[in-house]
Amino acid sequence: MELFNNKICVTFEELTGNADGEPIMTKSVYRHSVERKTVNLVRRACFGRQALVEYATLPEKYRKRYEARYGDPEKILKEDRYSIAINEDARDYFAQAAFPNGERLSEKQIEEYTINASVLDALIDILNEQRDGRKQSGMRTAIDWDGICGISERIRKDVGHTLPESEFRLREKMYQYSDEGYECLISQNVCIRKAQKITEKGGRFIVAMQRSQVEKYSLSEILKAYNLEAEKAGWKPLKSASTIKKYLDRPEVMRLWYGARYGELAAKQKFDRKHRTQMPTMRDALWYGDGTKLNLYYMGRNRKGERAKCTISVYEVIDAYSEMLLGYCISPVENFDAQRKAFRMAVETAGHRPYEIVTDNQGGQNKLEAKRFMAKICRVSRRTQSHNPQSKSIEQVFGRFQSQVLKKKWFFTGQNITAVSKESRPNMEFIEANDDKLYTFEEMCAVYAECREIWNDMPHPRTGKSRREMYYASQNPEAPELSEYSYMDMFWEQTEAAFTASGIEIRIDNIPYAYEVFDGNGDIDYDFRKENTGRRFVVRYDPDDMSKVWLCSRTSVGLRRVCEAYPYAMIHRAAQEQTLEEQQFIRDTVEANKRIRIERQLDGYALDMEHGVAPEQHGLRTPKLQGISRAAIERLSDRYVAQTSIEGDEPAGMTCEPIVIGQVNKVLSNMTFDKLQLYNKY
Repeated sequence: MELFNNKICVTFEELTGNADGEPIMTKSVYRHSVERKTVNLVRRACFGRQALVEYATLPEKYRKRYEARYGDPEKILKEDRYSIAINEDARDYFAQAAFPNGERLSEKQIEEYTINASVLDALIDILNEQRDGRKQSGMRTAIDWDGICGISERIRKDVGHTLPESEFRLREKMYQYSDEGYECLISQNVCIRKAQKITEKGGRFIVAMQRSQVEKYSLSEILKAYNLEAEKAGWKPLKSASTIKKYLDRPEVMRLWYGARYGELAAKQKFDRKHRTQMPTMRDALWYGDGTKLNLYYMGRNRKGERAKCTISVYEVIDAYSEMLLGYCISPVENFDAQRKAFRMAVETAGHRPYEIVTDNQGGQNKLEAKRFMAKICRVSRRTQSHNPQSKSIEQVFGRFQSQVLKKKWFFTGQNITAVSKESRPNMEFIEANDDKLYTFEEMCAVYAECREIWNDMPHPRTGKSRREMYYASQNPEAPELSEYSYMDMFWEQTEAAFTASGIEIRIDNIPYAYEVFDGNGDIDYDFRKENTGRRFVVRYDPDDMSKVWLCSRTSVGLRRVCEAYPYAMIHRAAQEQTLEEQQFIRDTVEANKRIRIERQLDGYALDMEHGVAPEQHGLRTPKLQGISRAAIERLSDRYVAQTSIEGDEPAGMTCEPIVIGQVNKVLSNMTFDKLQLYNKY
């Protein structure tokens, strides 16, 4: 039995032979059945080949006898599948084969041609075995092409090759395969179908038309222009605009016109390679900062002063590991001040210094002030690549925060304008019908703060734990805990100013702030004023808390803290509005100023006398102090002299010539005997 032309056949010998007992049918019955065509003779006996009869056409009684002796042919042939070795070299060839237009074979075609090559390899091996056997035995009989065709059909049923069925065409294909190799197996129909209909010059013409921005052309207009040009250039005309569309949609062609048609940034997003990154595995490894619209309406005022629904911006700082919202600042615009406040809140929430901070290129991030600030609060500060939204993971967090939390509020403004889902749009009819119920700005800020807390308490999509729990449960050895001085170093700014009679004044955002120094009892430190009025200091201050500043001096090893200064004491000018404390403060200040003037004059007069430049030493007079009575001068002078005598601050050899008799008498009454020498005349 064997397969012939994909049919199960039995031989003449198997039907009429009597070696194993009585024949299945006698030879006379066989000849009679063939002549009357009650059975299908698929191959006649000739030149050593046995005749084959299609098994399915035998009468049932003969089929039962056959199966009783030889078994069921269908099952036997099914179990006896012909196995072939797959030619992997052929597979590689067809996988890499390319047509003139750059297209390649499909996977189905690669598999088909690989199987055909493998079958031809097996058939050629059988052919060579027959030739070698005949050569060794000295026989000159012809090759059994029927047997080879039978094997081919048997293999076809097993592996499904597409080689020719006829003996002549199969033999021709085997010879062609031996001479030309794998290339002859590719169907000519495929080659014709894949042949390039548009020439290189014609393709460049189409691309140029598609790139045109002076006047944009539709596909039908490009087709019309191409066919007009084809008549002149001798190109093959095109029948349909779909041919042009297919040509323009080829990747190697699309890159030539996409940027000109839709913009270079769109081409960048479509064709440039993008990184695939893993998110951080611990808190404070990476913080993102970005500004966006606060997607909640509130009742405000328009430019005309009329009530109107308004929106505002917010700058948010998130931890990339846990997606926890750490800090924020609501402001009309995204600027450096909003960023600074948001990052300060984030640092205070975290209590640790982040390792890396990533921001965009907006809001003054390129300013030197911003760069210095970022360098203080983290180790690595960088900005995302311009026009590269994939590098801003915070945008995805914003989108989910809006869709999962903010969207639940009836005064939700909707998500980004590019969002296409209807769920991302606001119900403007409902909002306008209830615009009188909109929250005020302060109420809206409170609602937004609650929404942030809800987000932080929601489960993280990766771990199922709340973002807050996930953040605080993590530890980062490279993000140290911050001390009080760390906060000062990160957030305090500095400027320079001189300490004057009106204290020390600095300007922050064009707003003046005045400070002065107080002693340990909360009184004005006149000793500090005596030594430092007119001196310039480096003033360190907290932009978010101007209740005190540090006055520092520059040294060779950096800034040295001198003292703290507090807001300048303010009093009412009108007596009607002055309190008793203010009135007492005014009297004390006037008295202190008189004392300081007298002390200043006496210190100067002593210096003049010491070096012989006093007016009295040259027959002249020292001017009197203006605005101070003689009695006040005597009283304050006596107090000063007594104080300096007790403290031992009087310089050695100091002489003093009183000007008025009252002063002389007062001094004499307070002198001891050992000080009489001070009045020796020279």
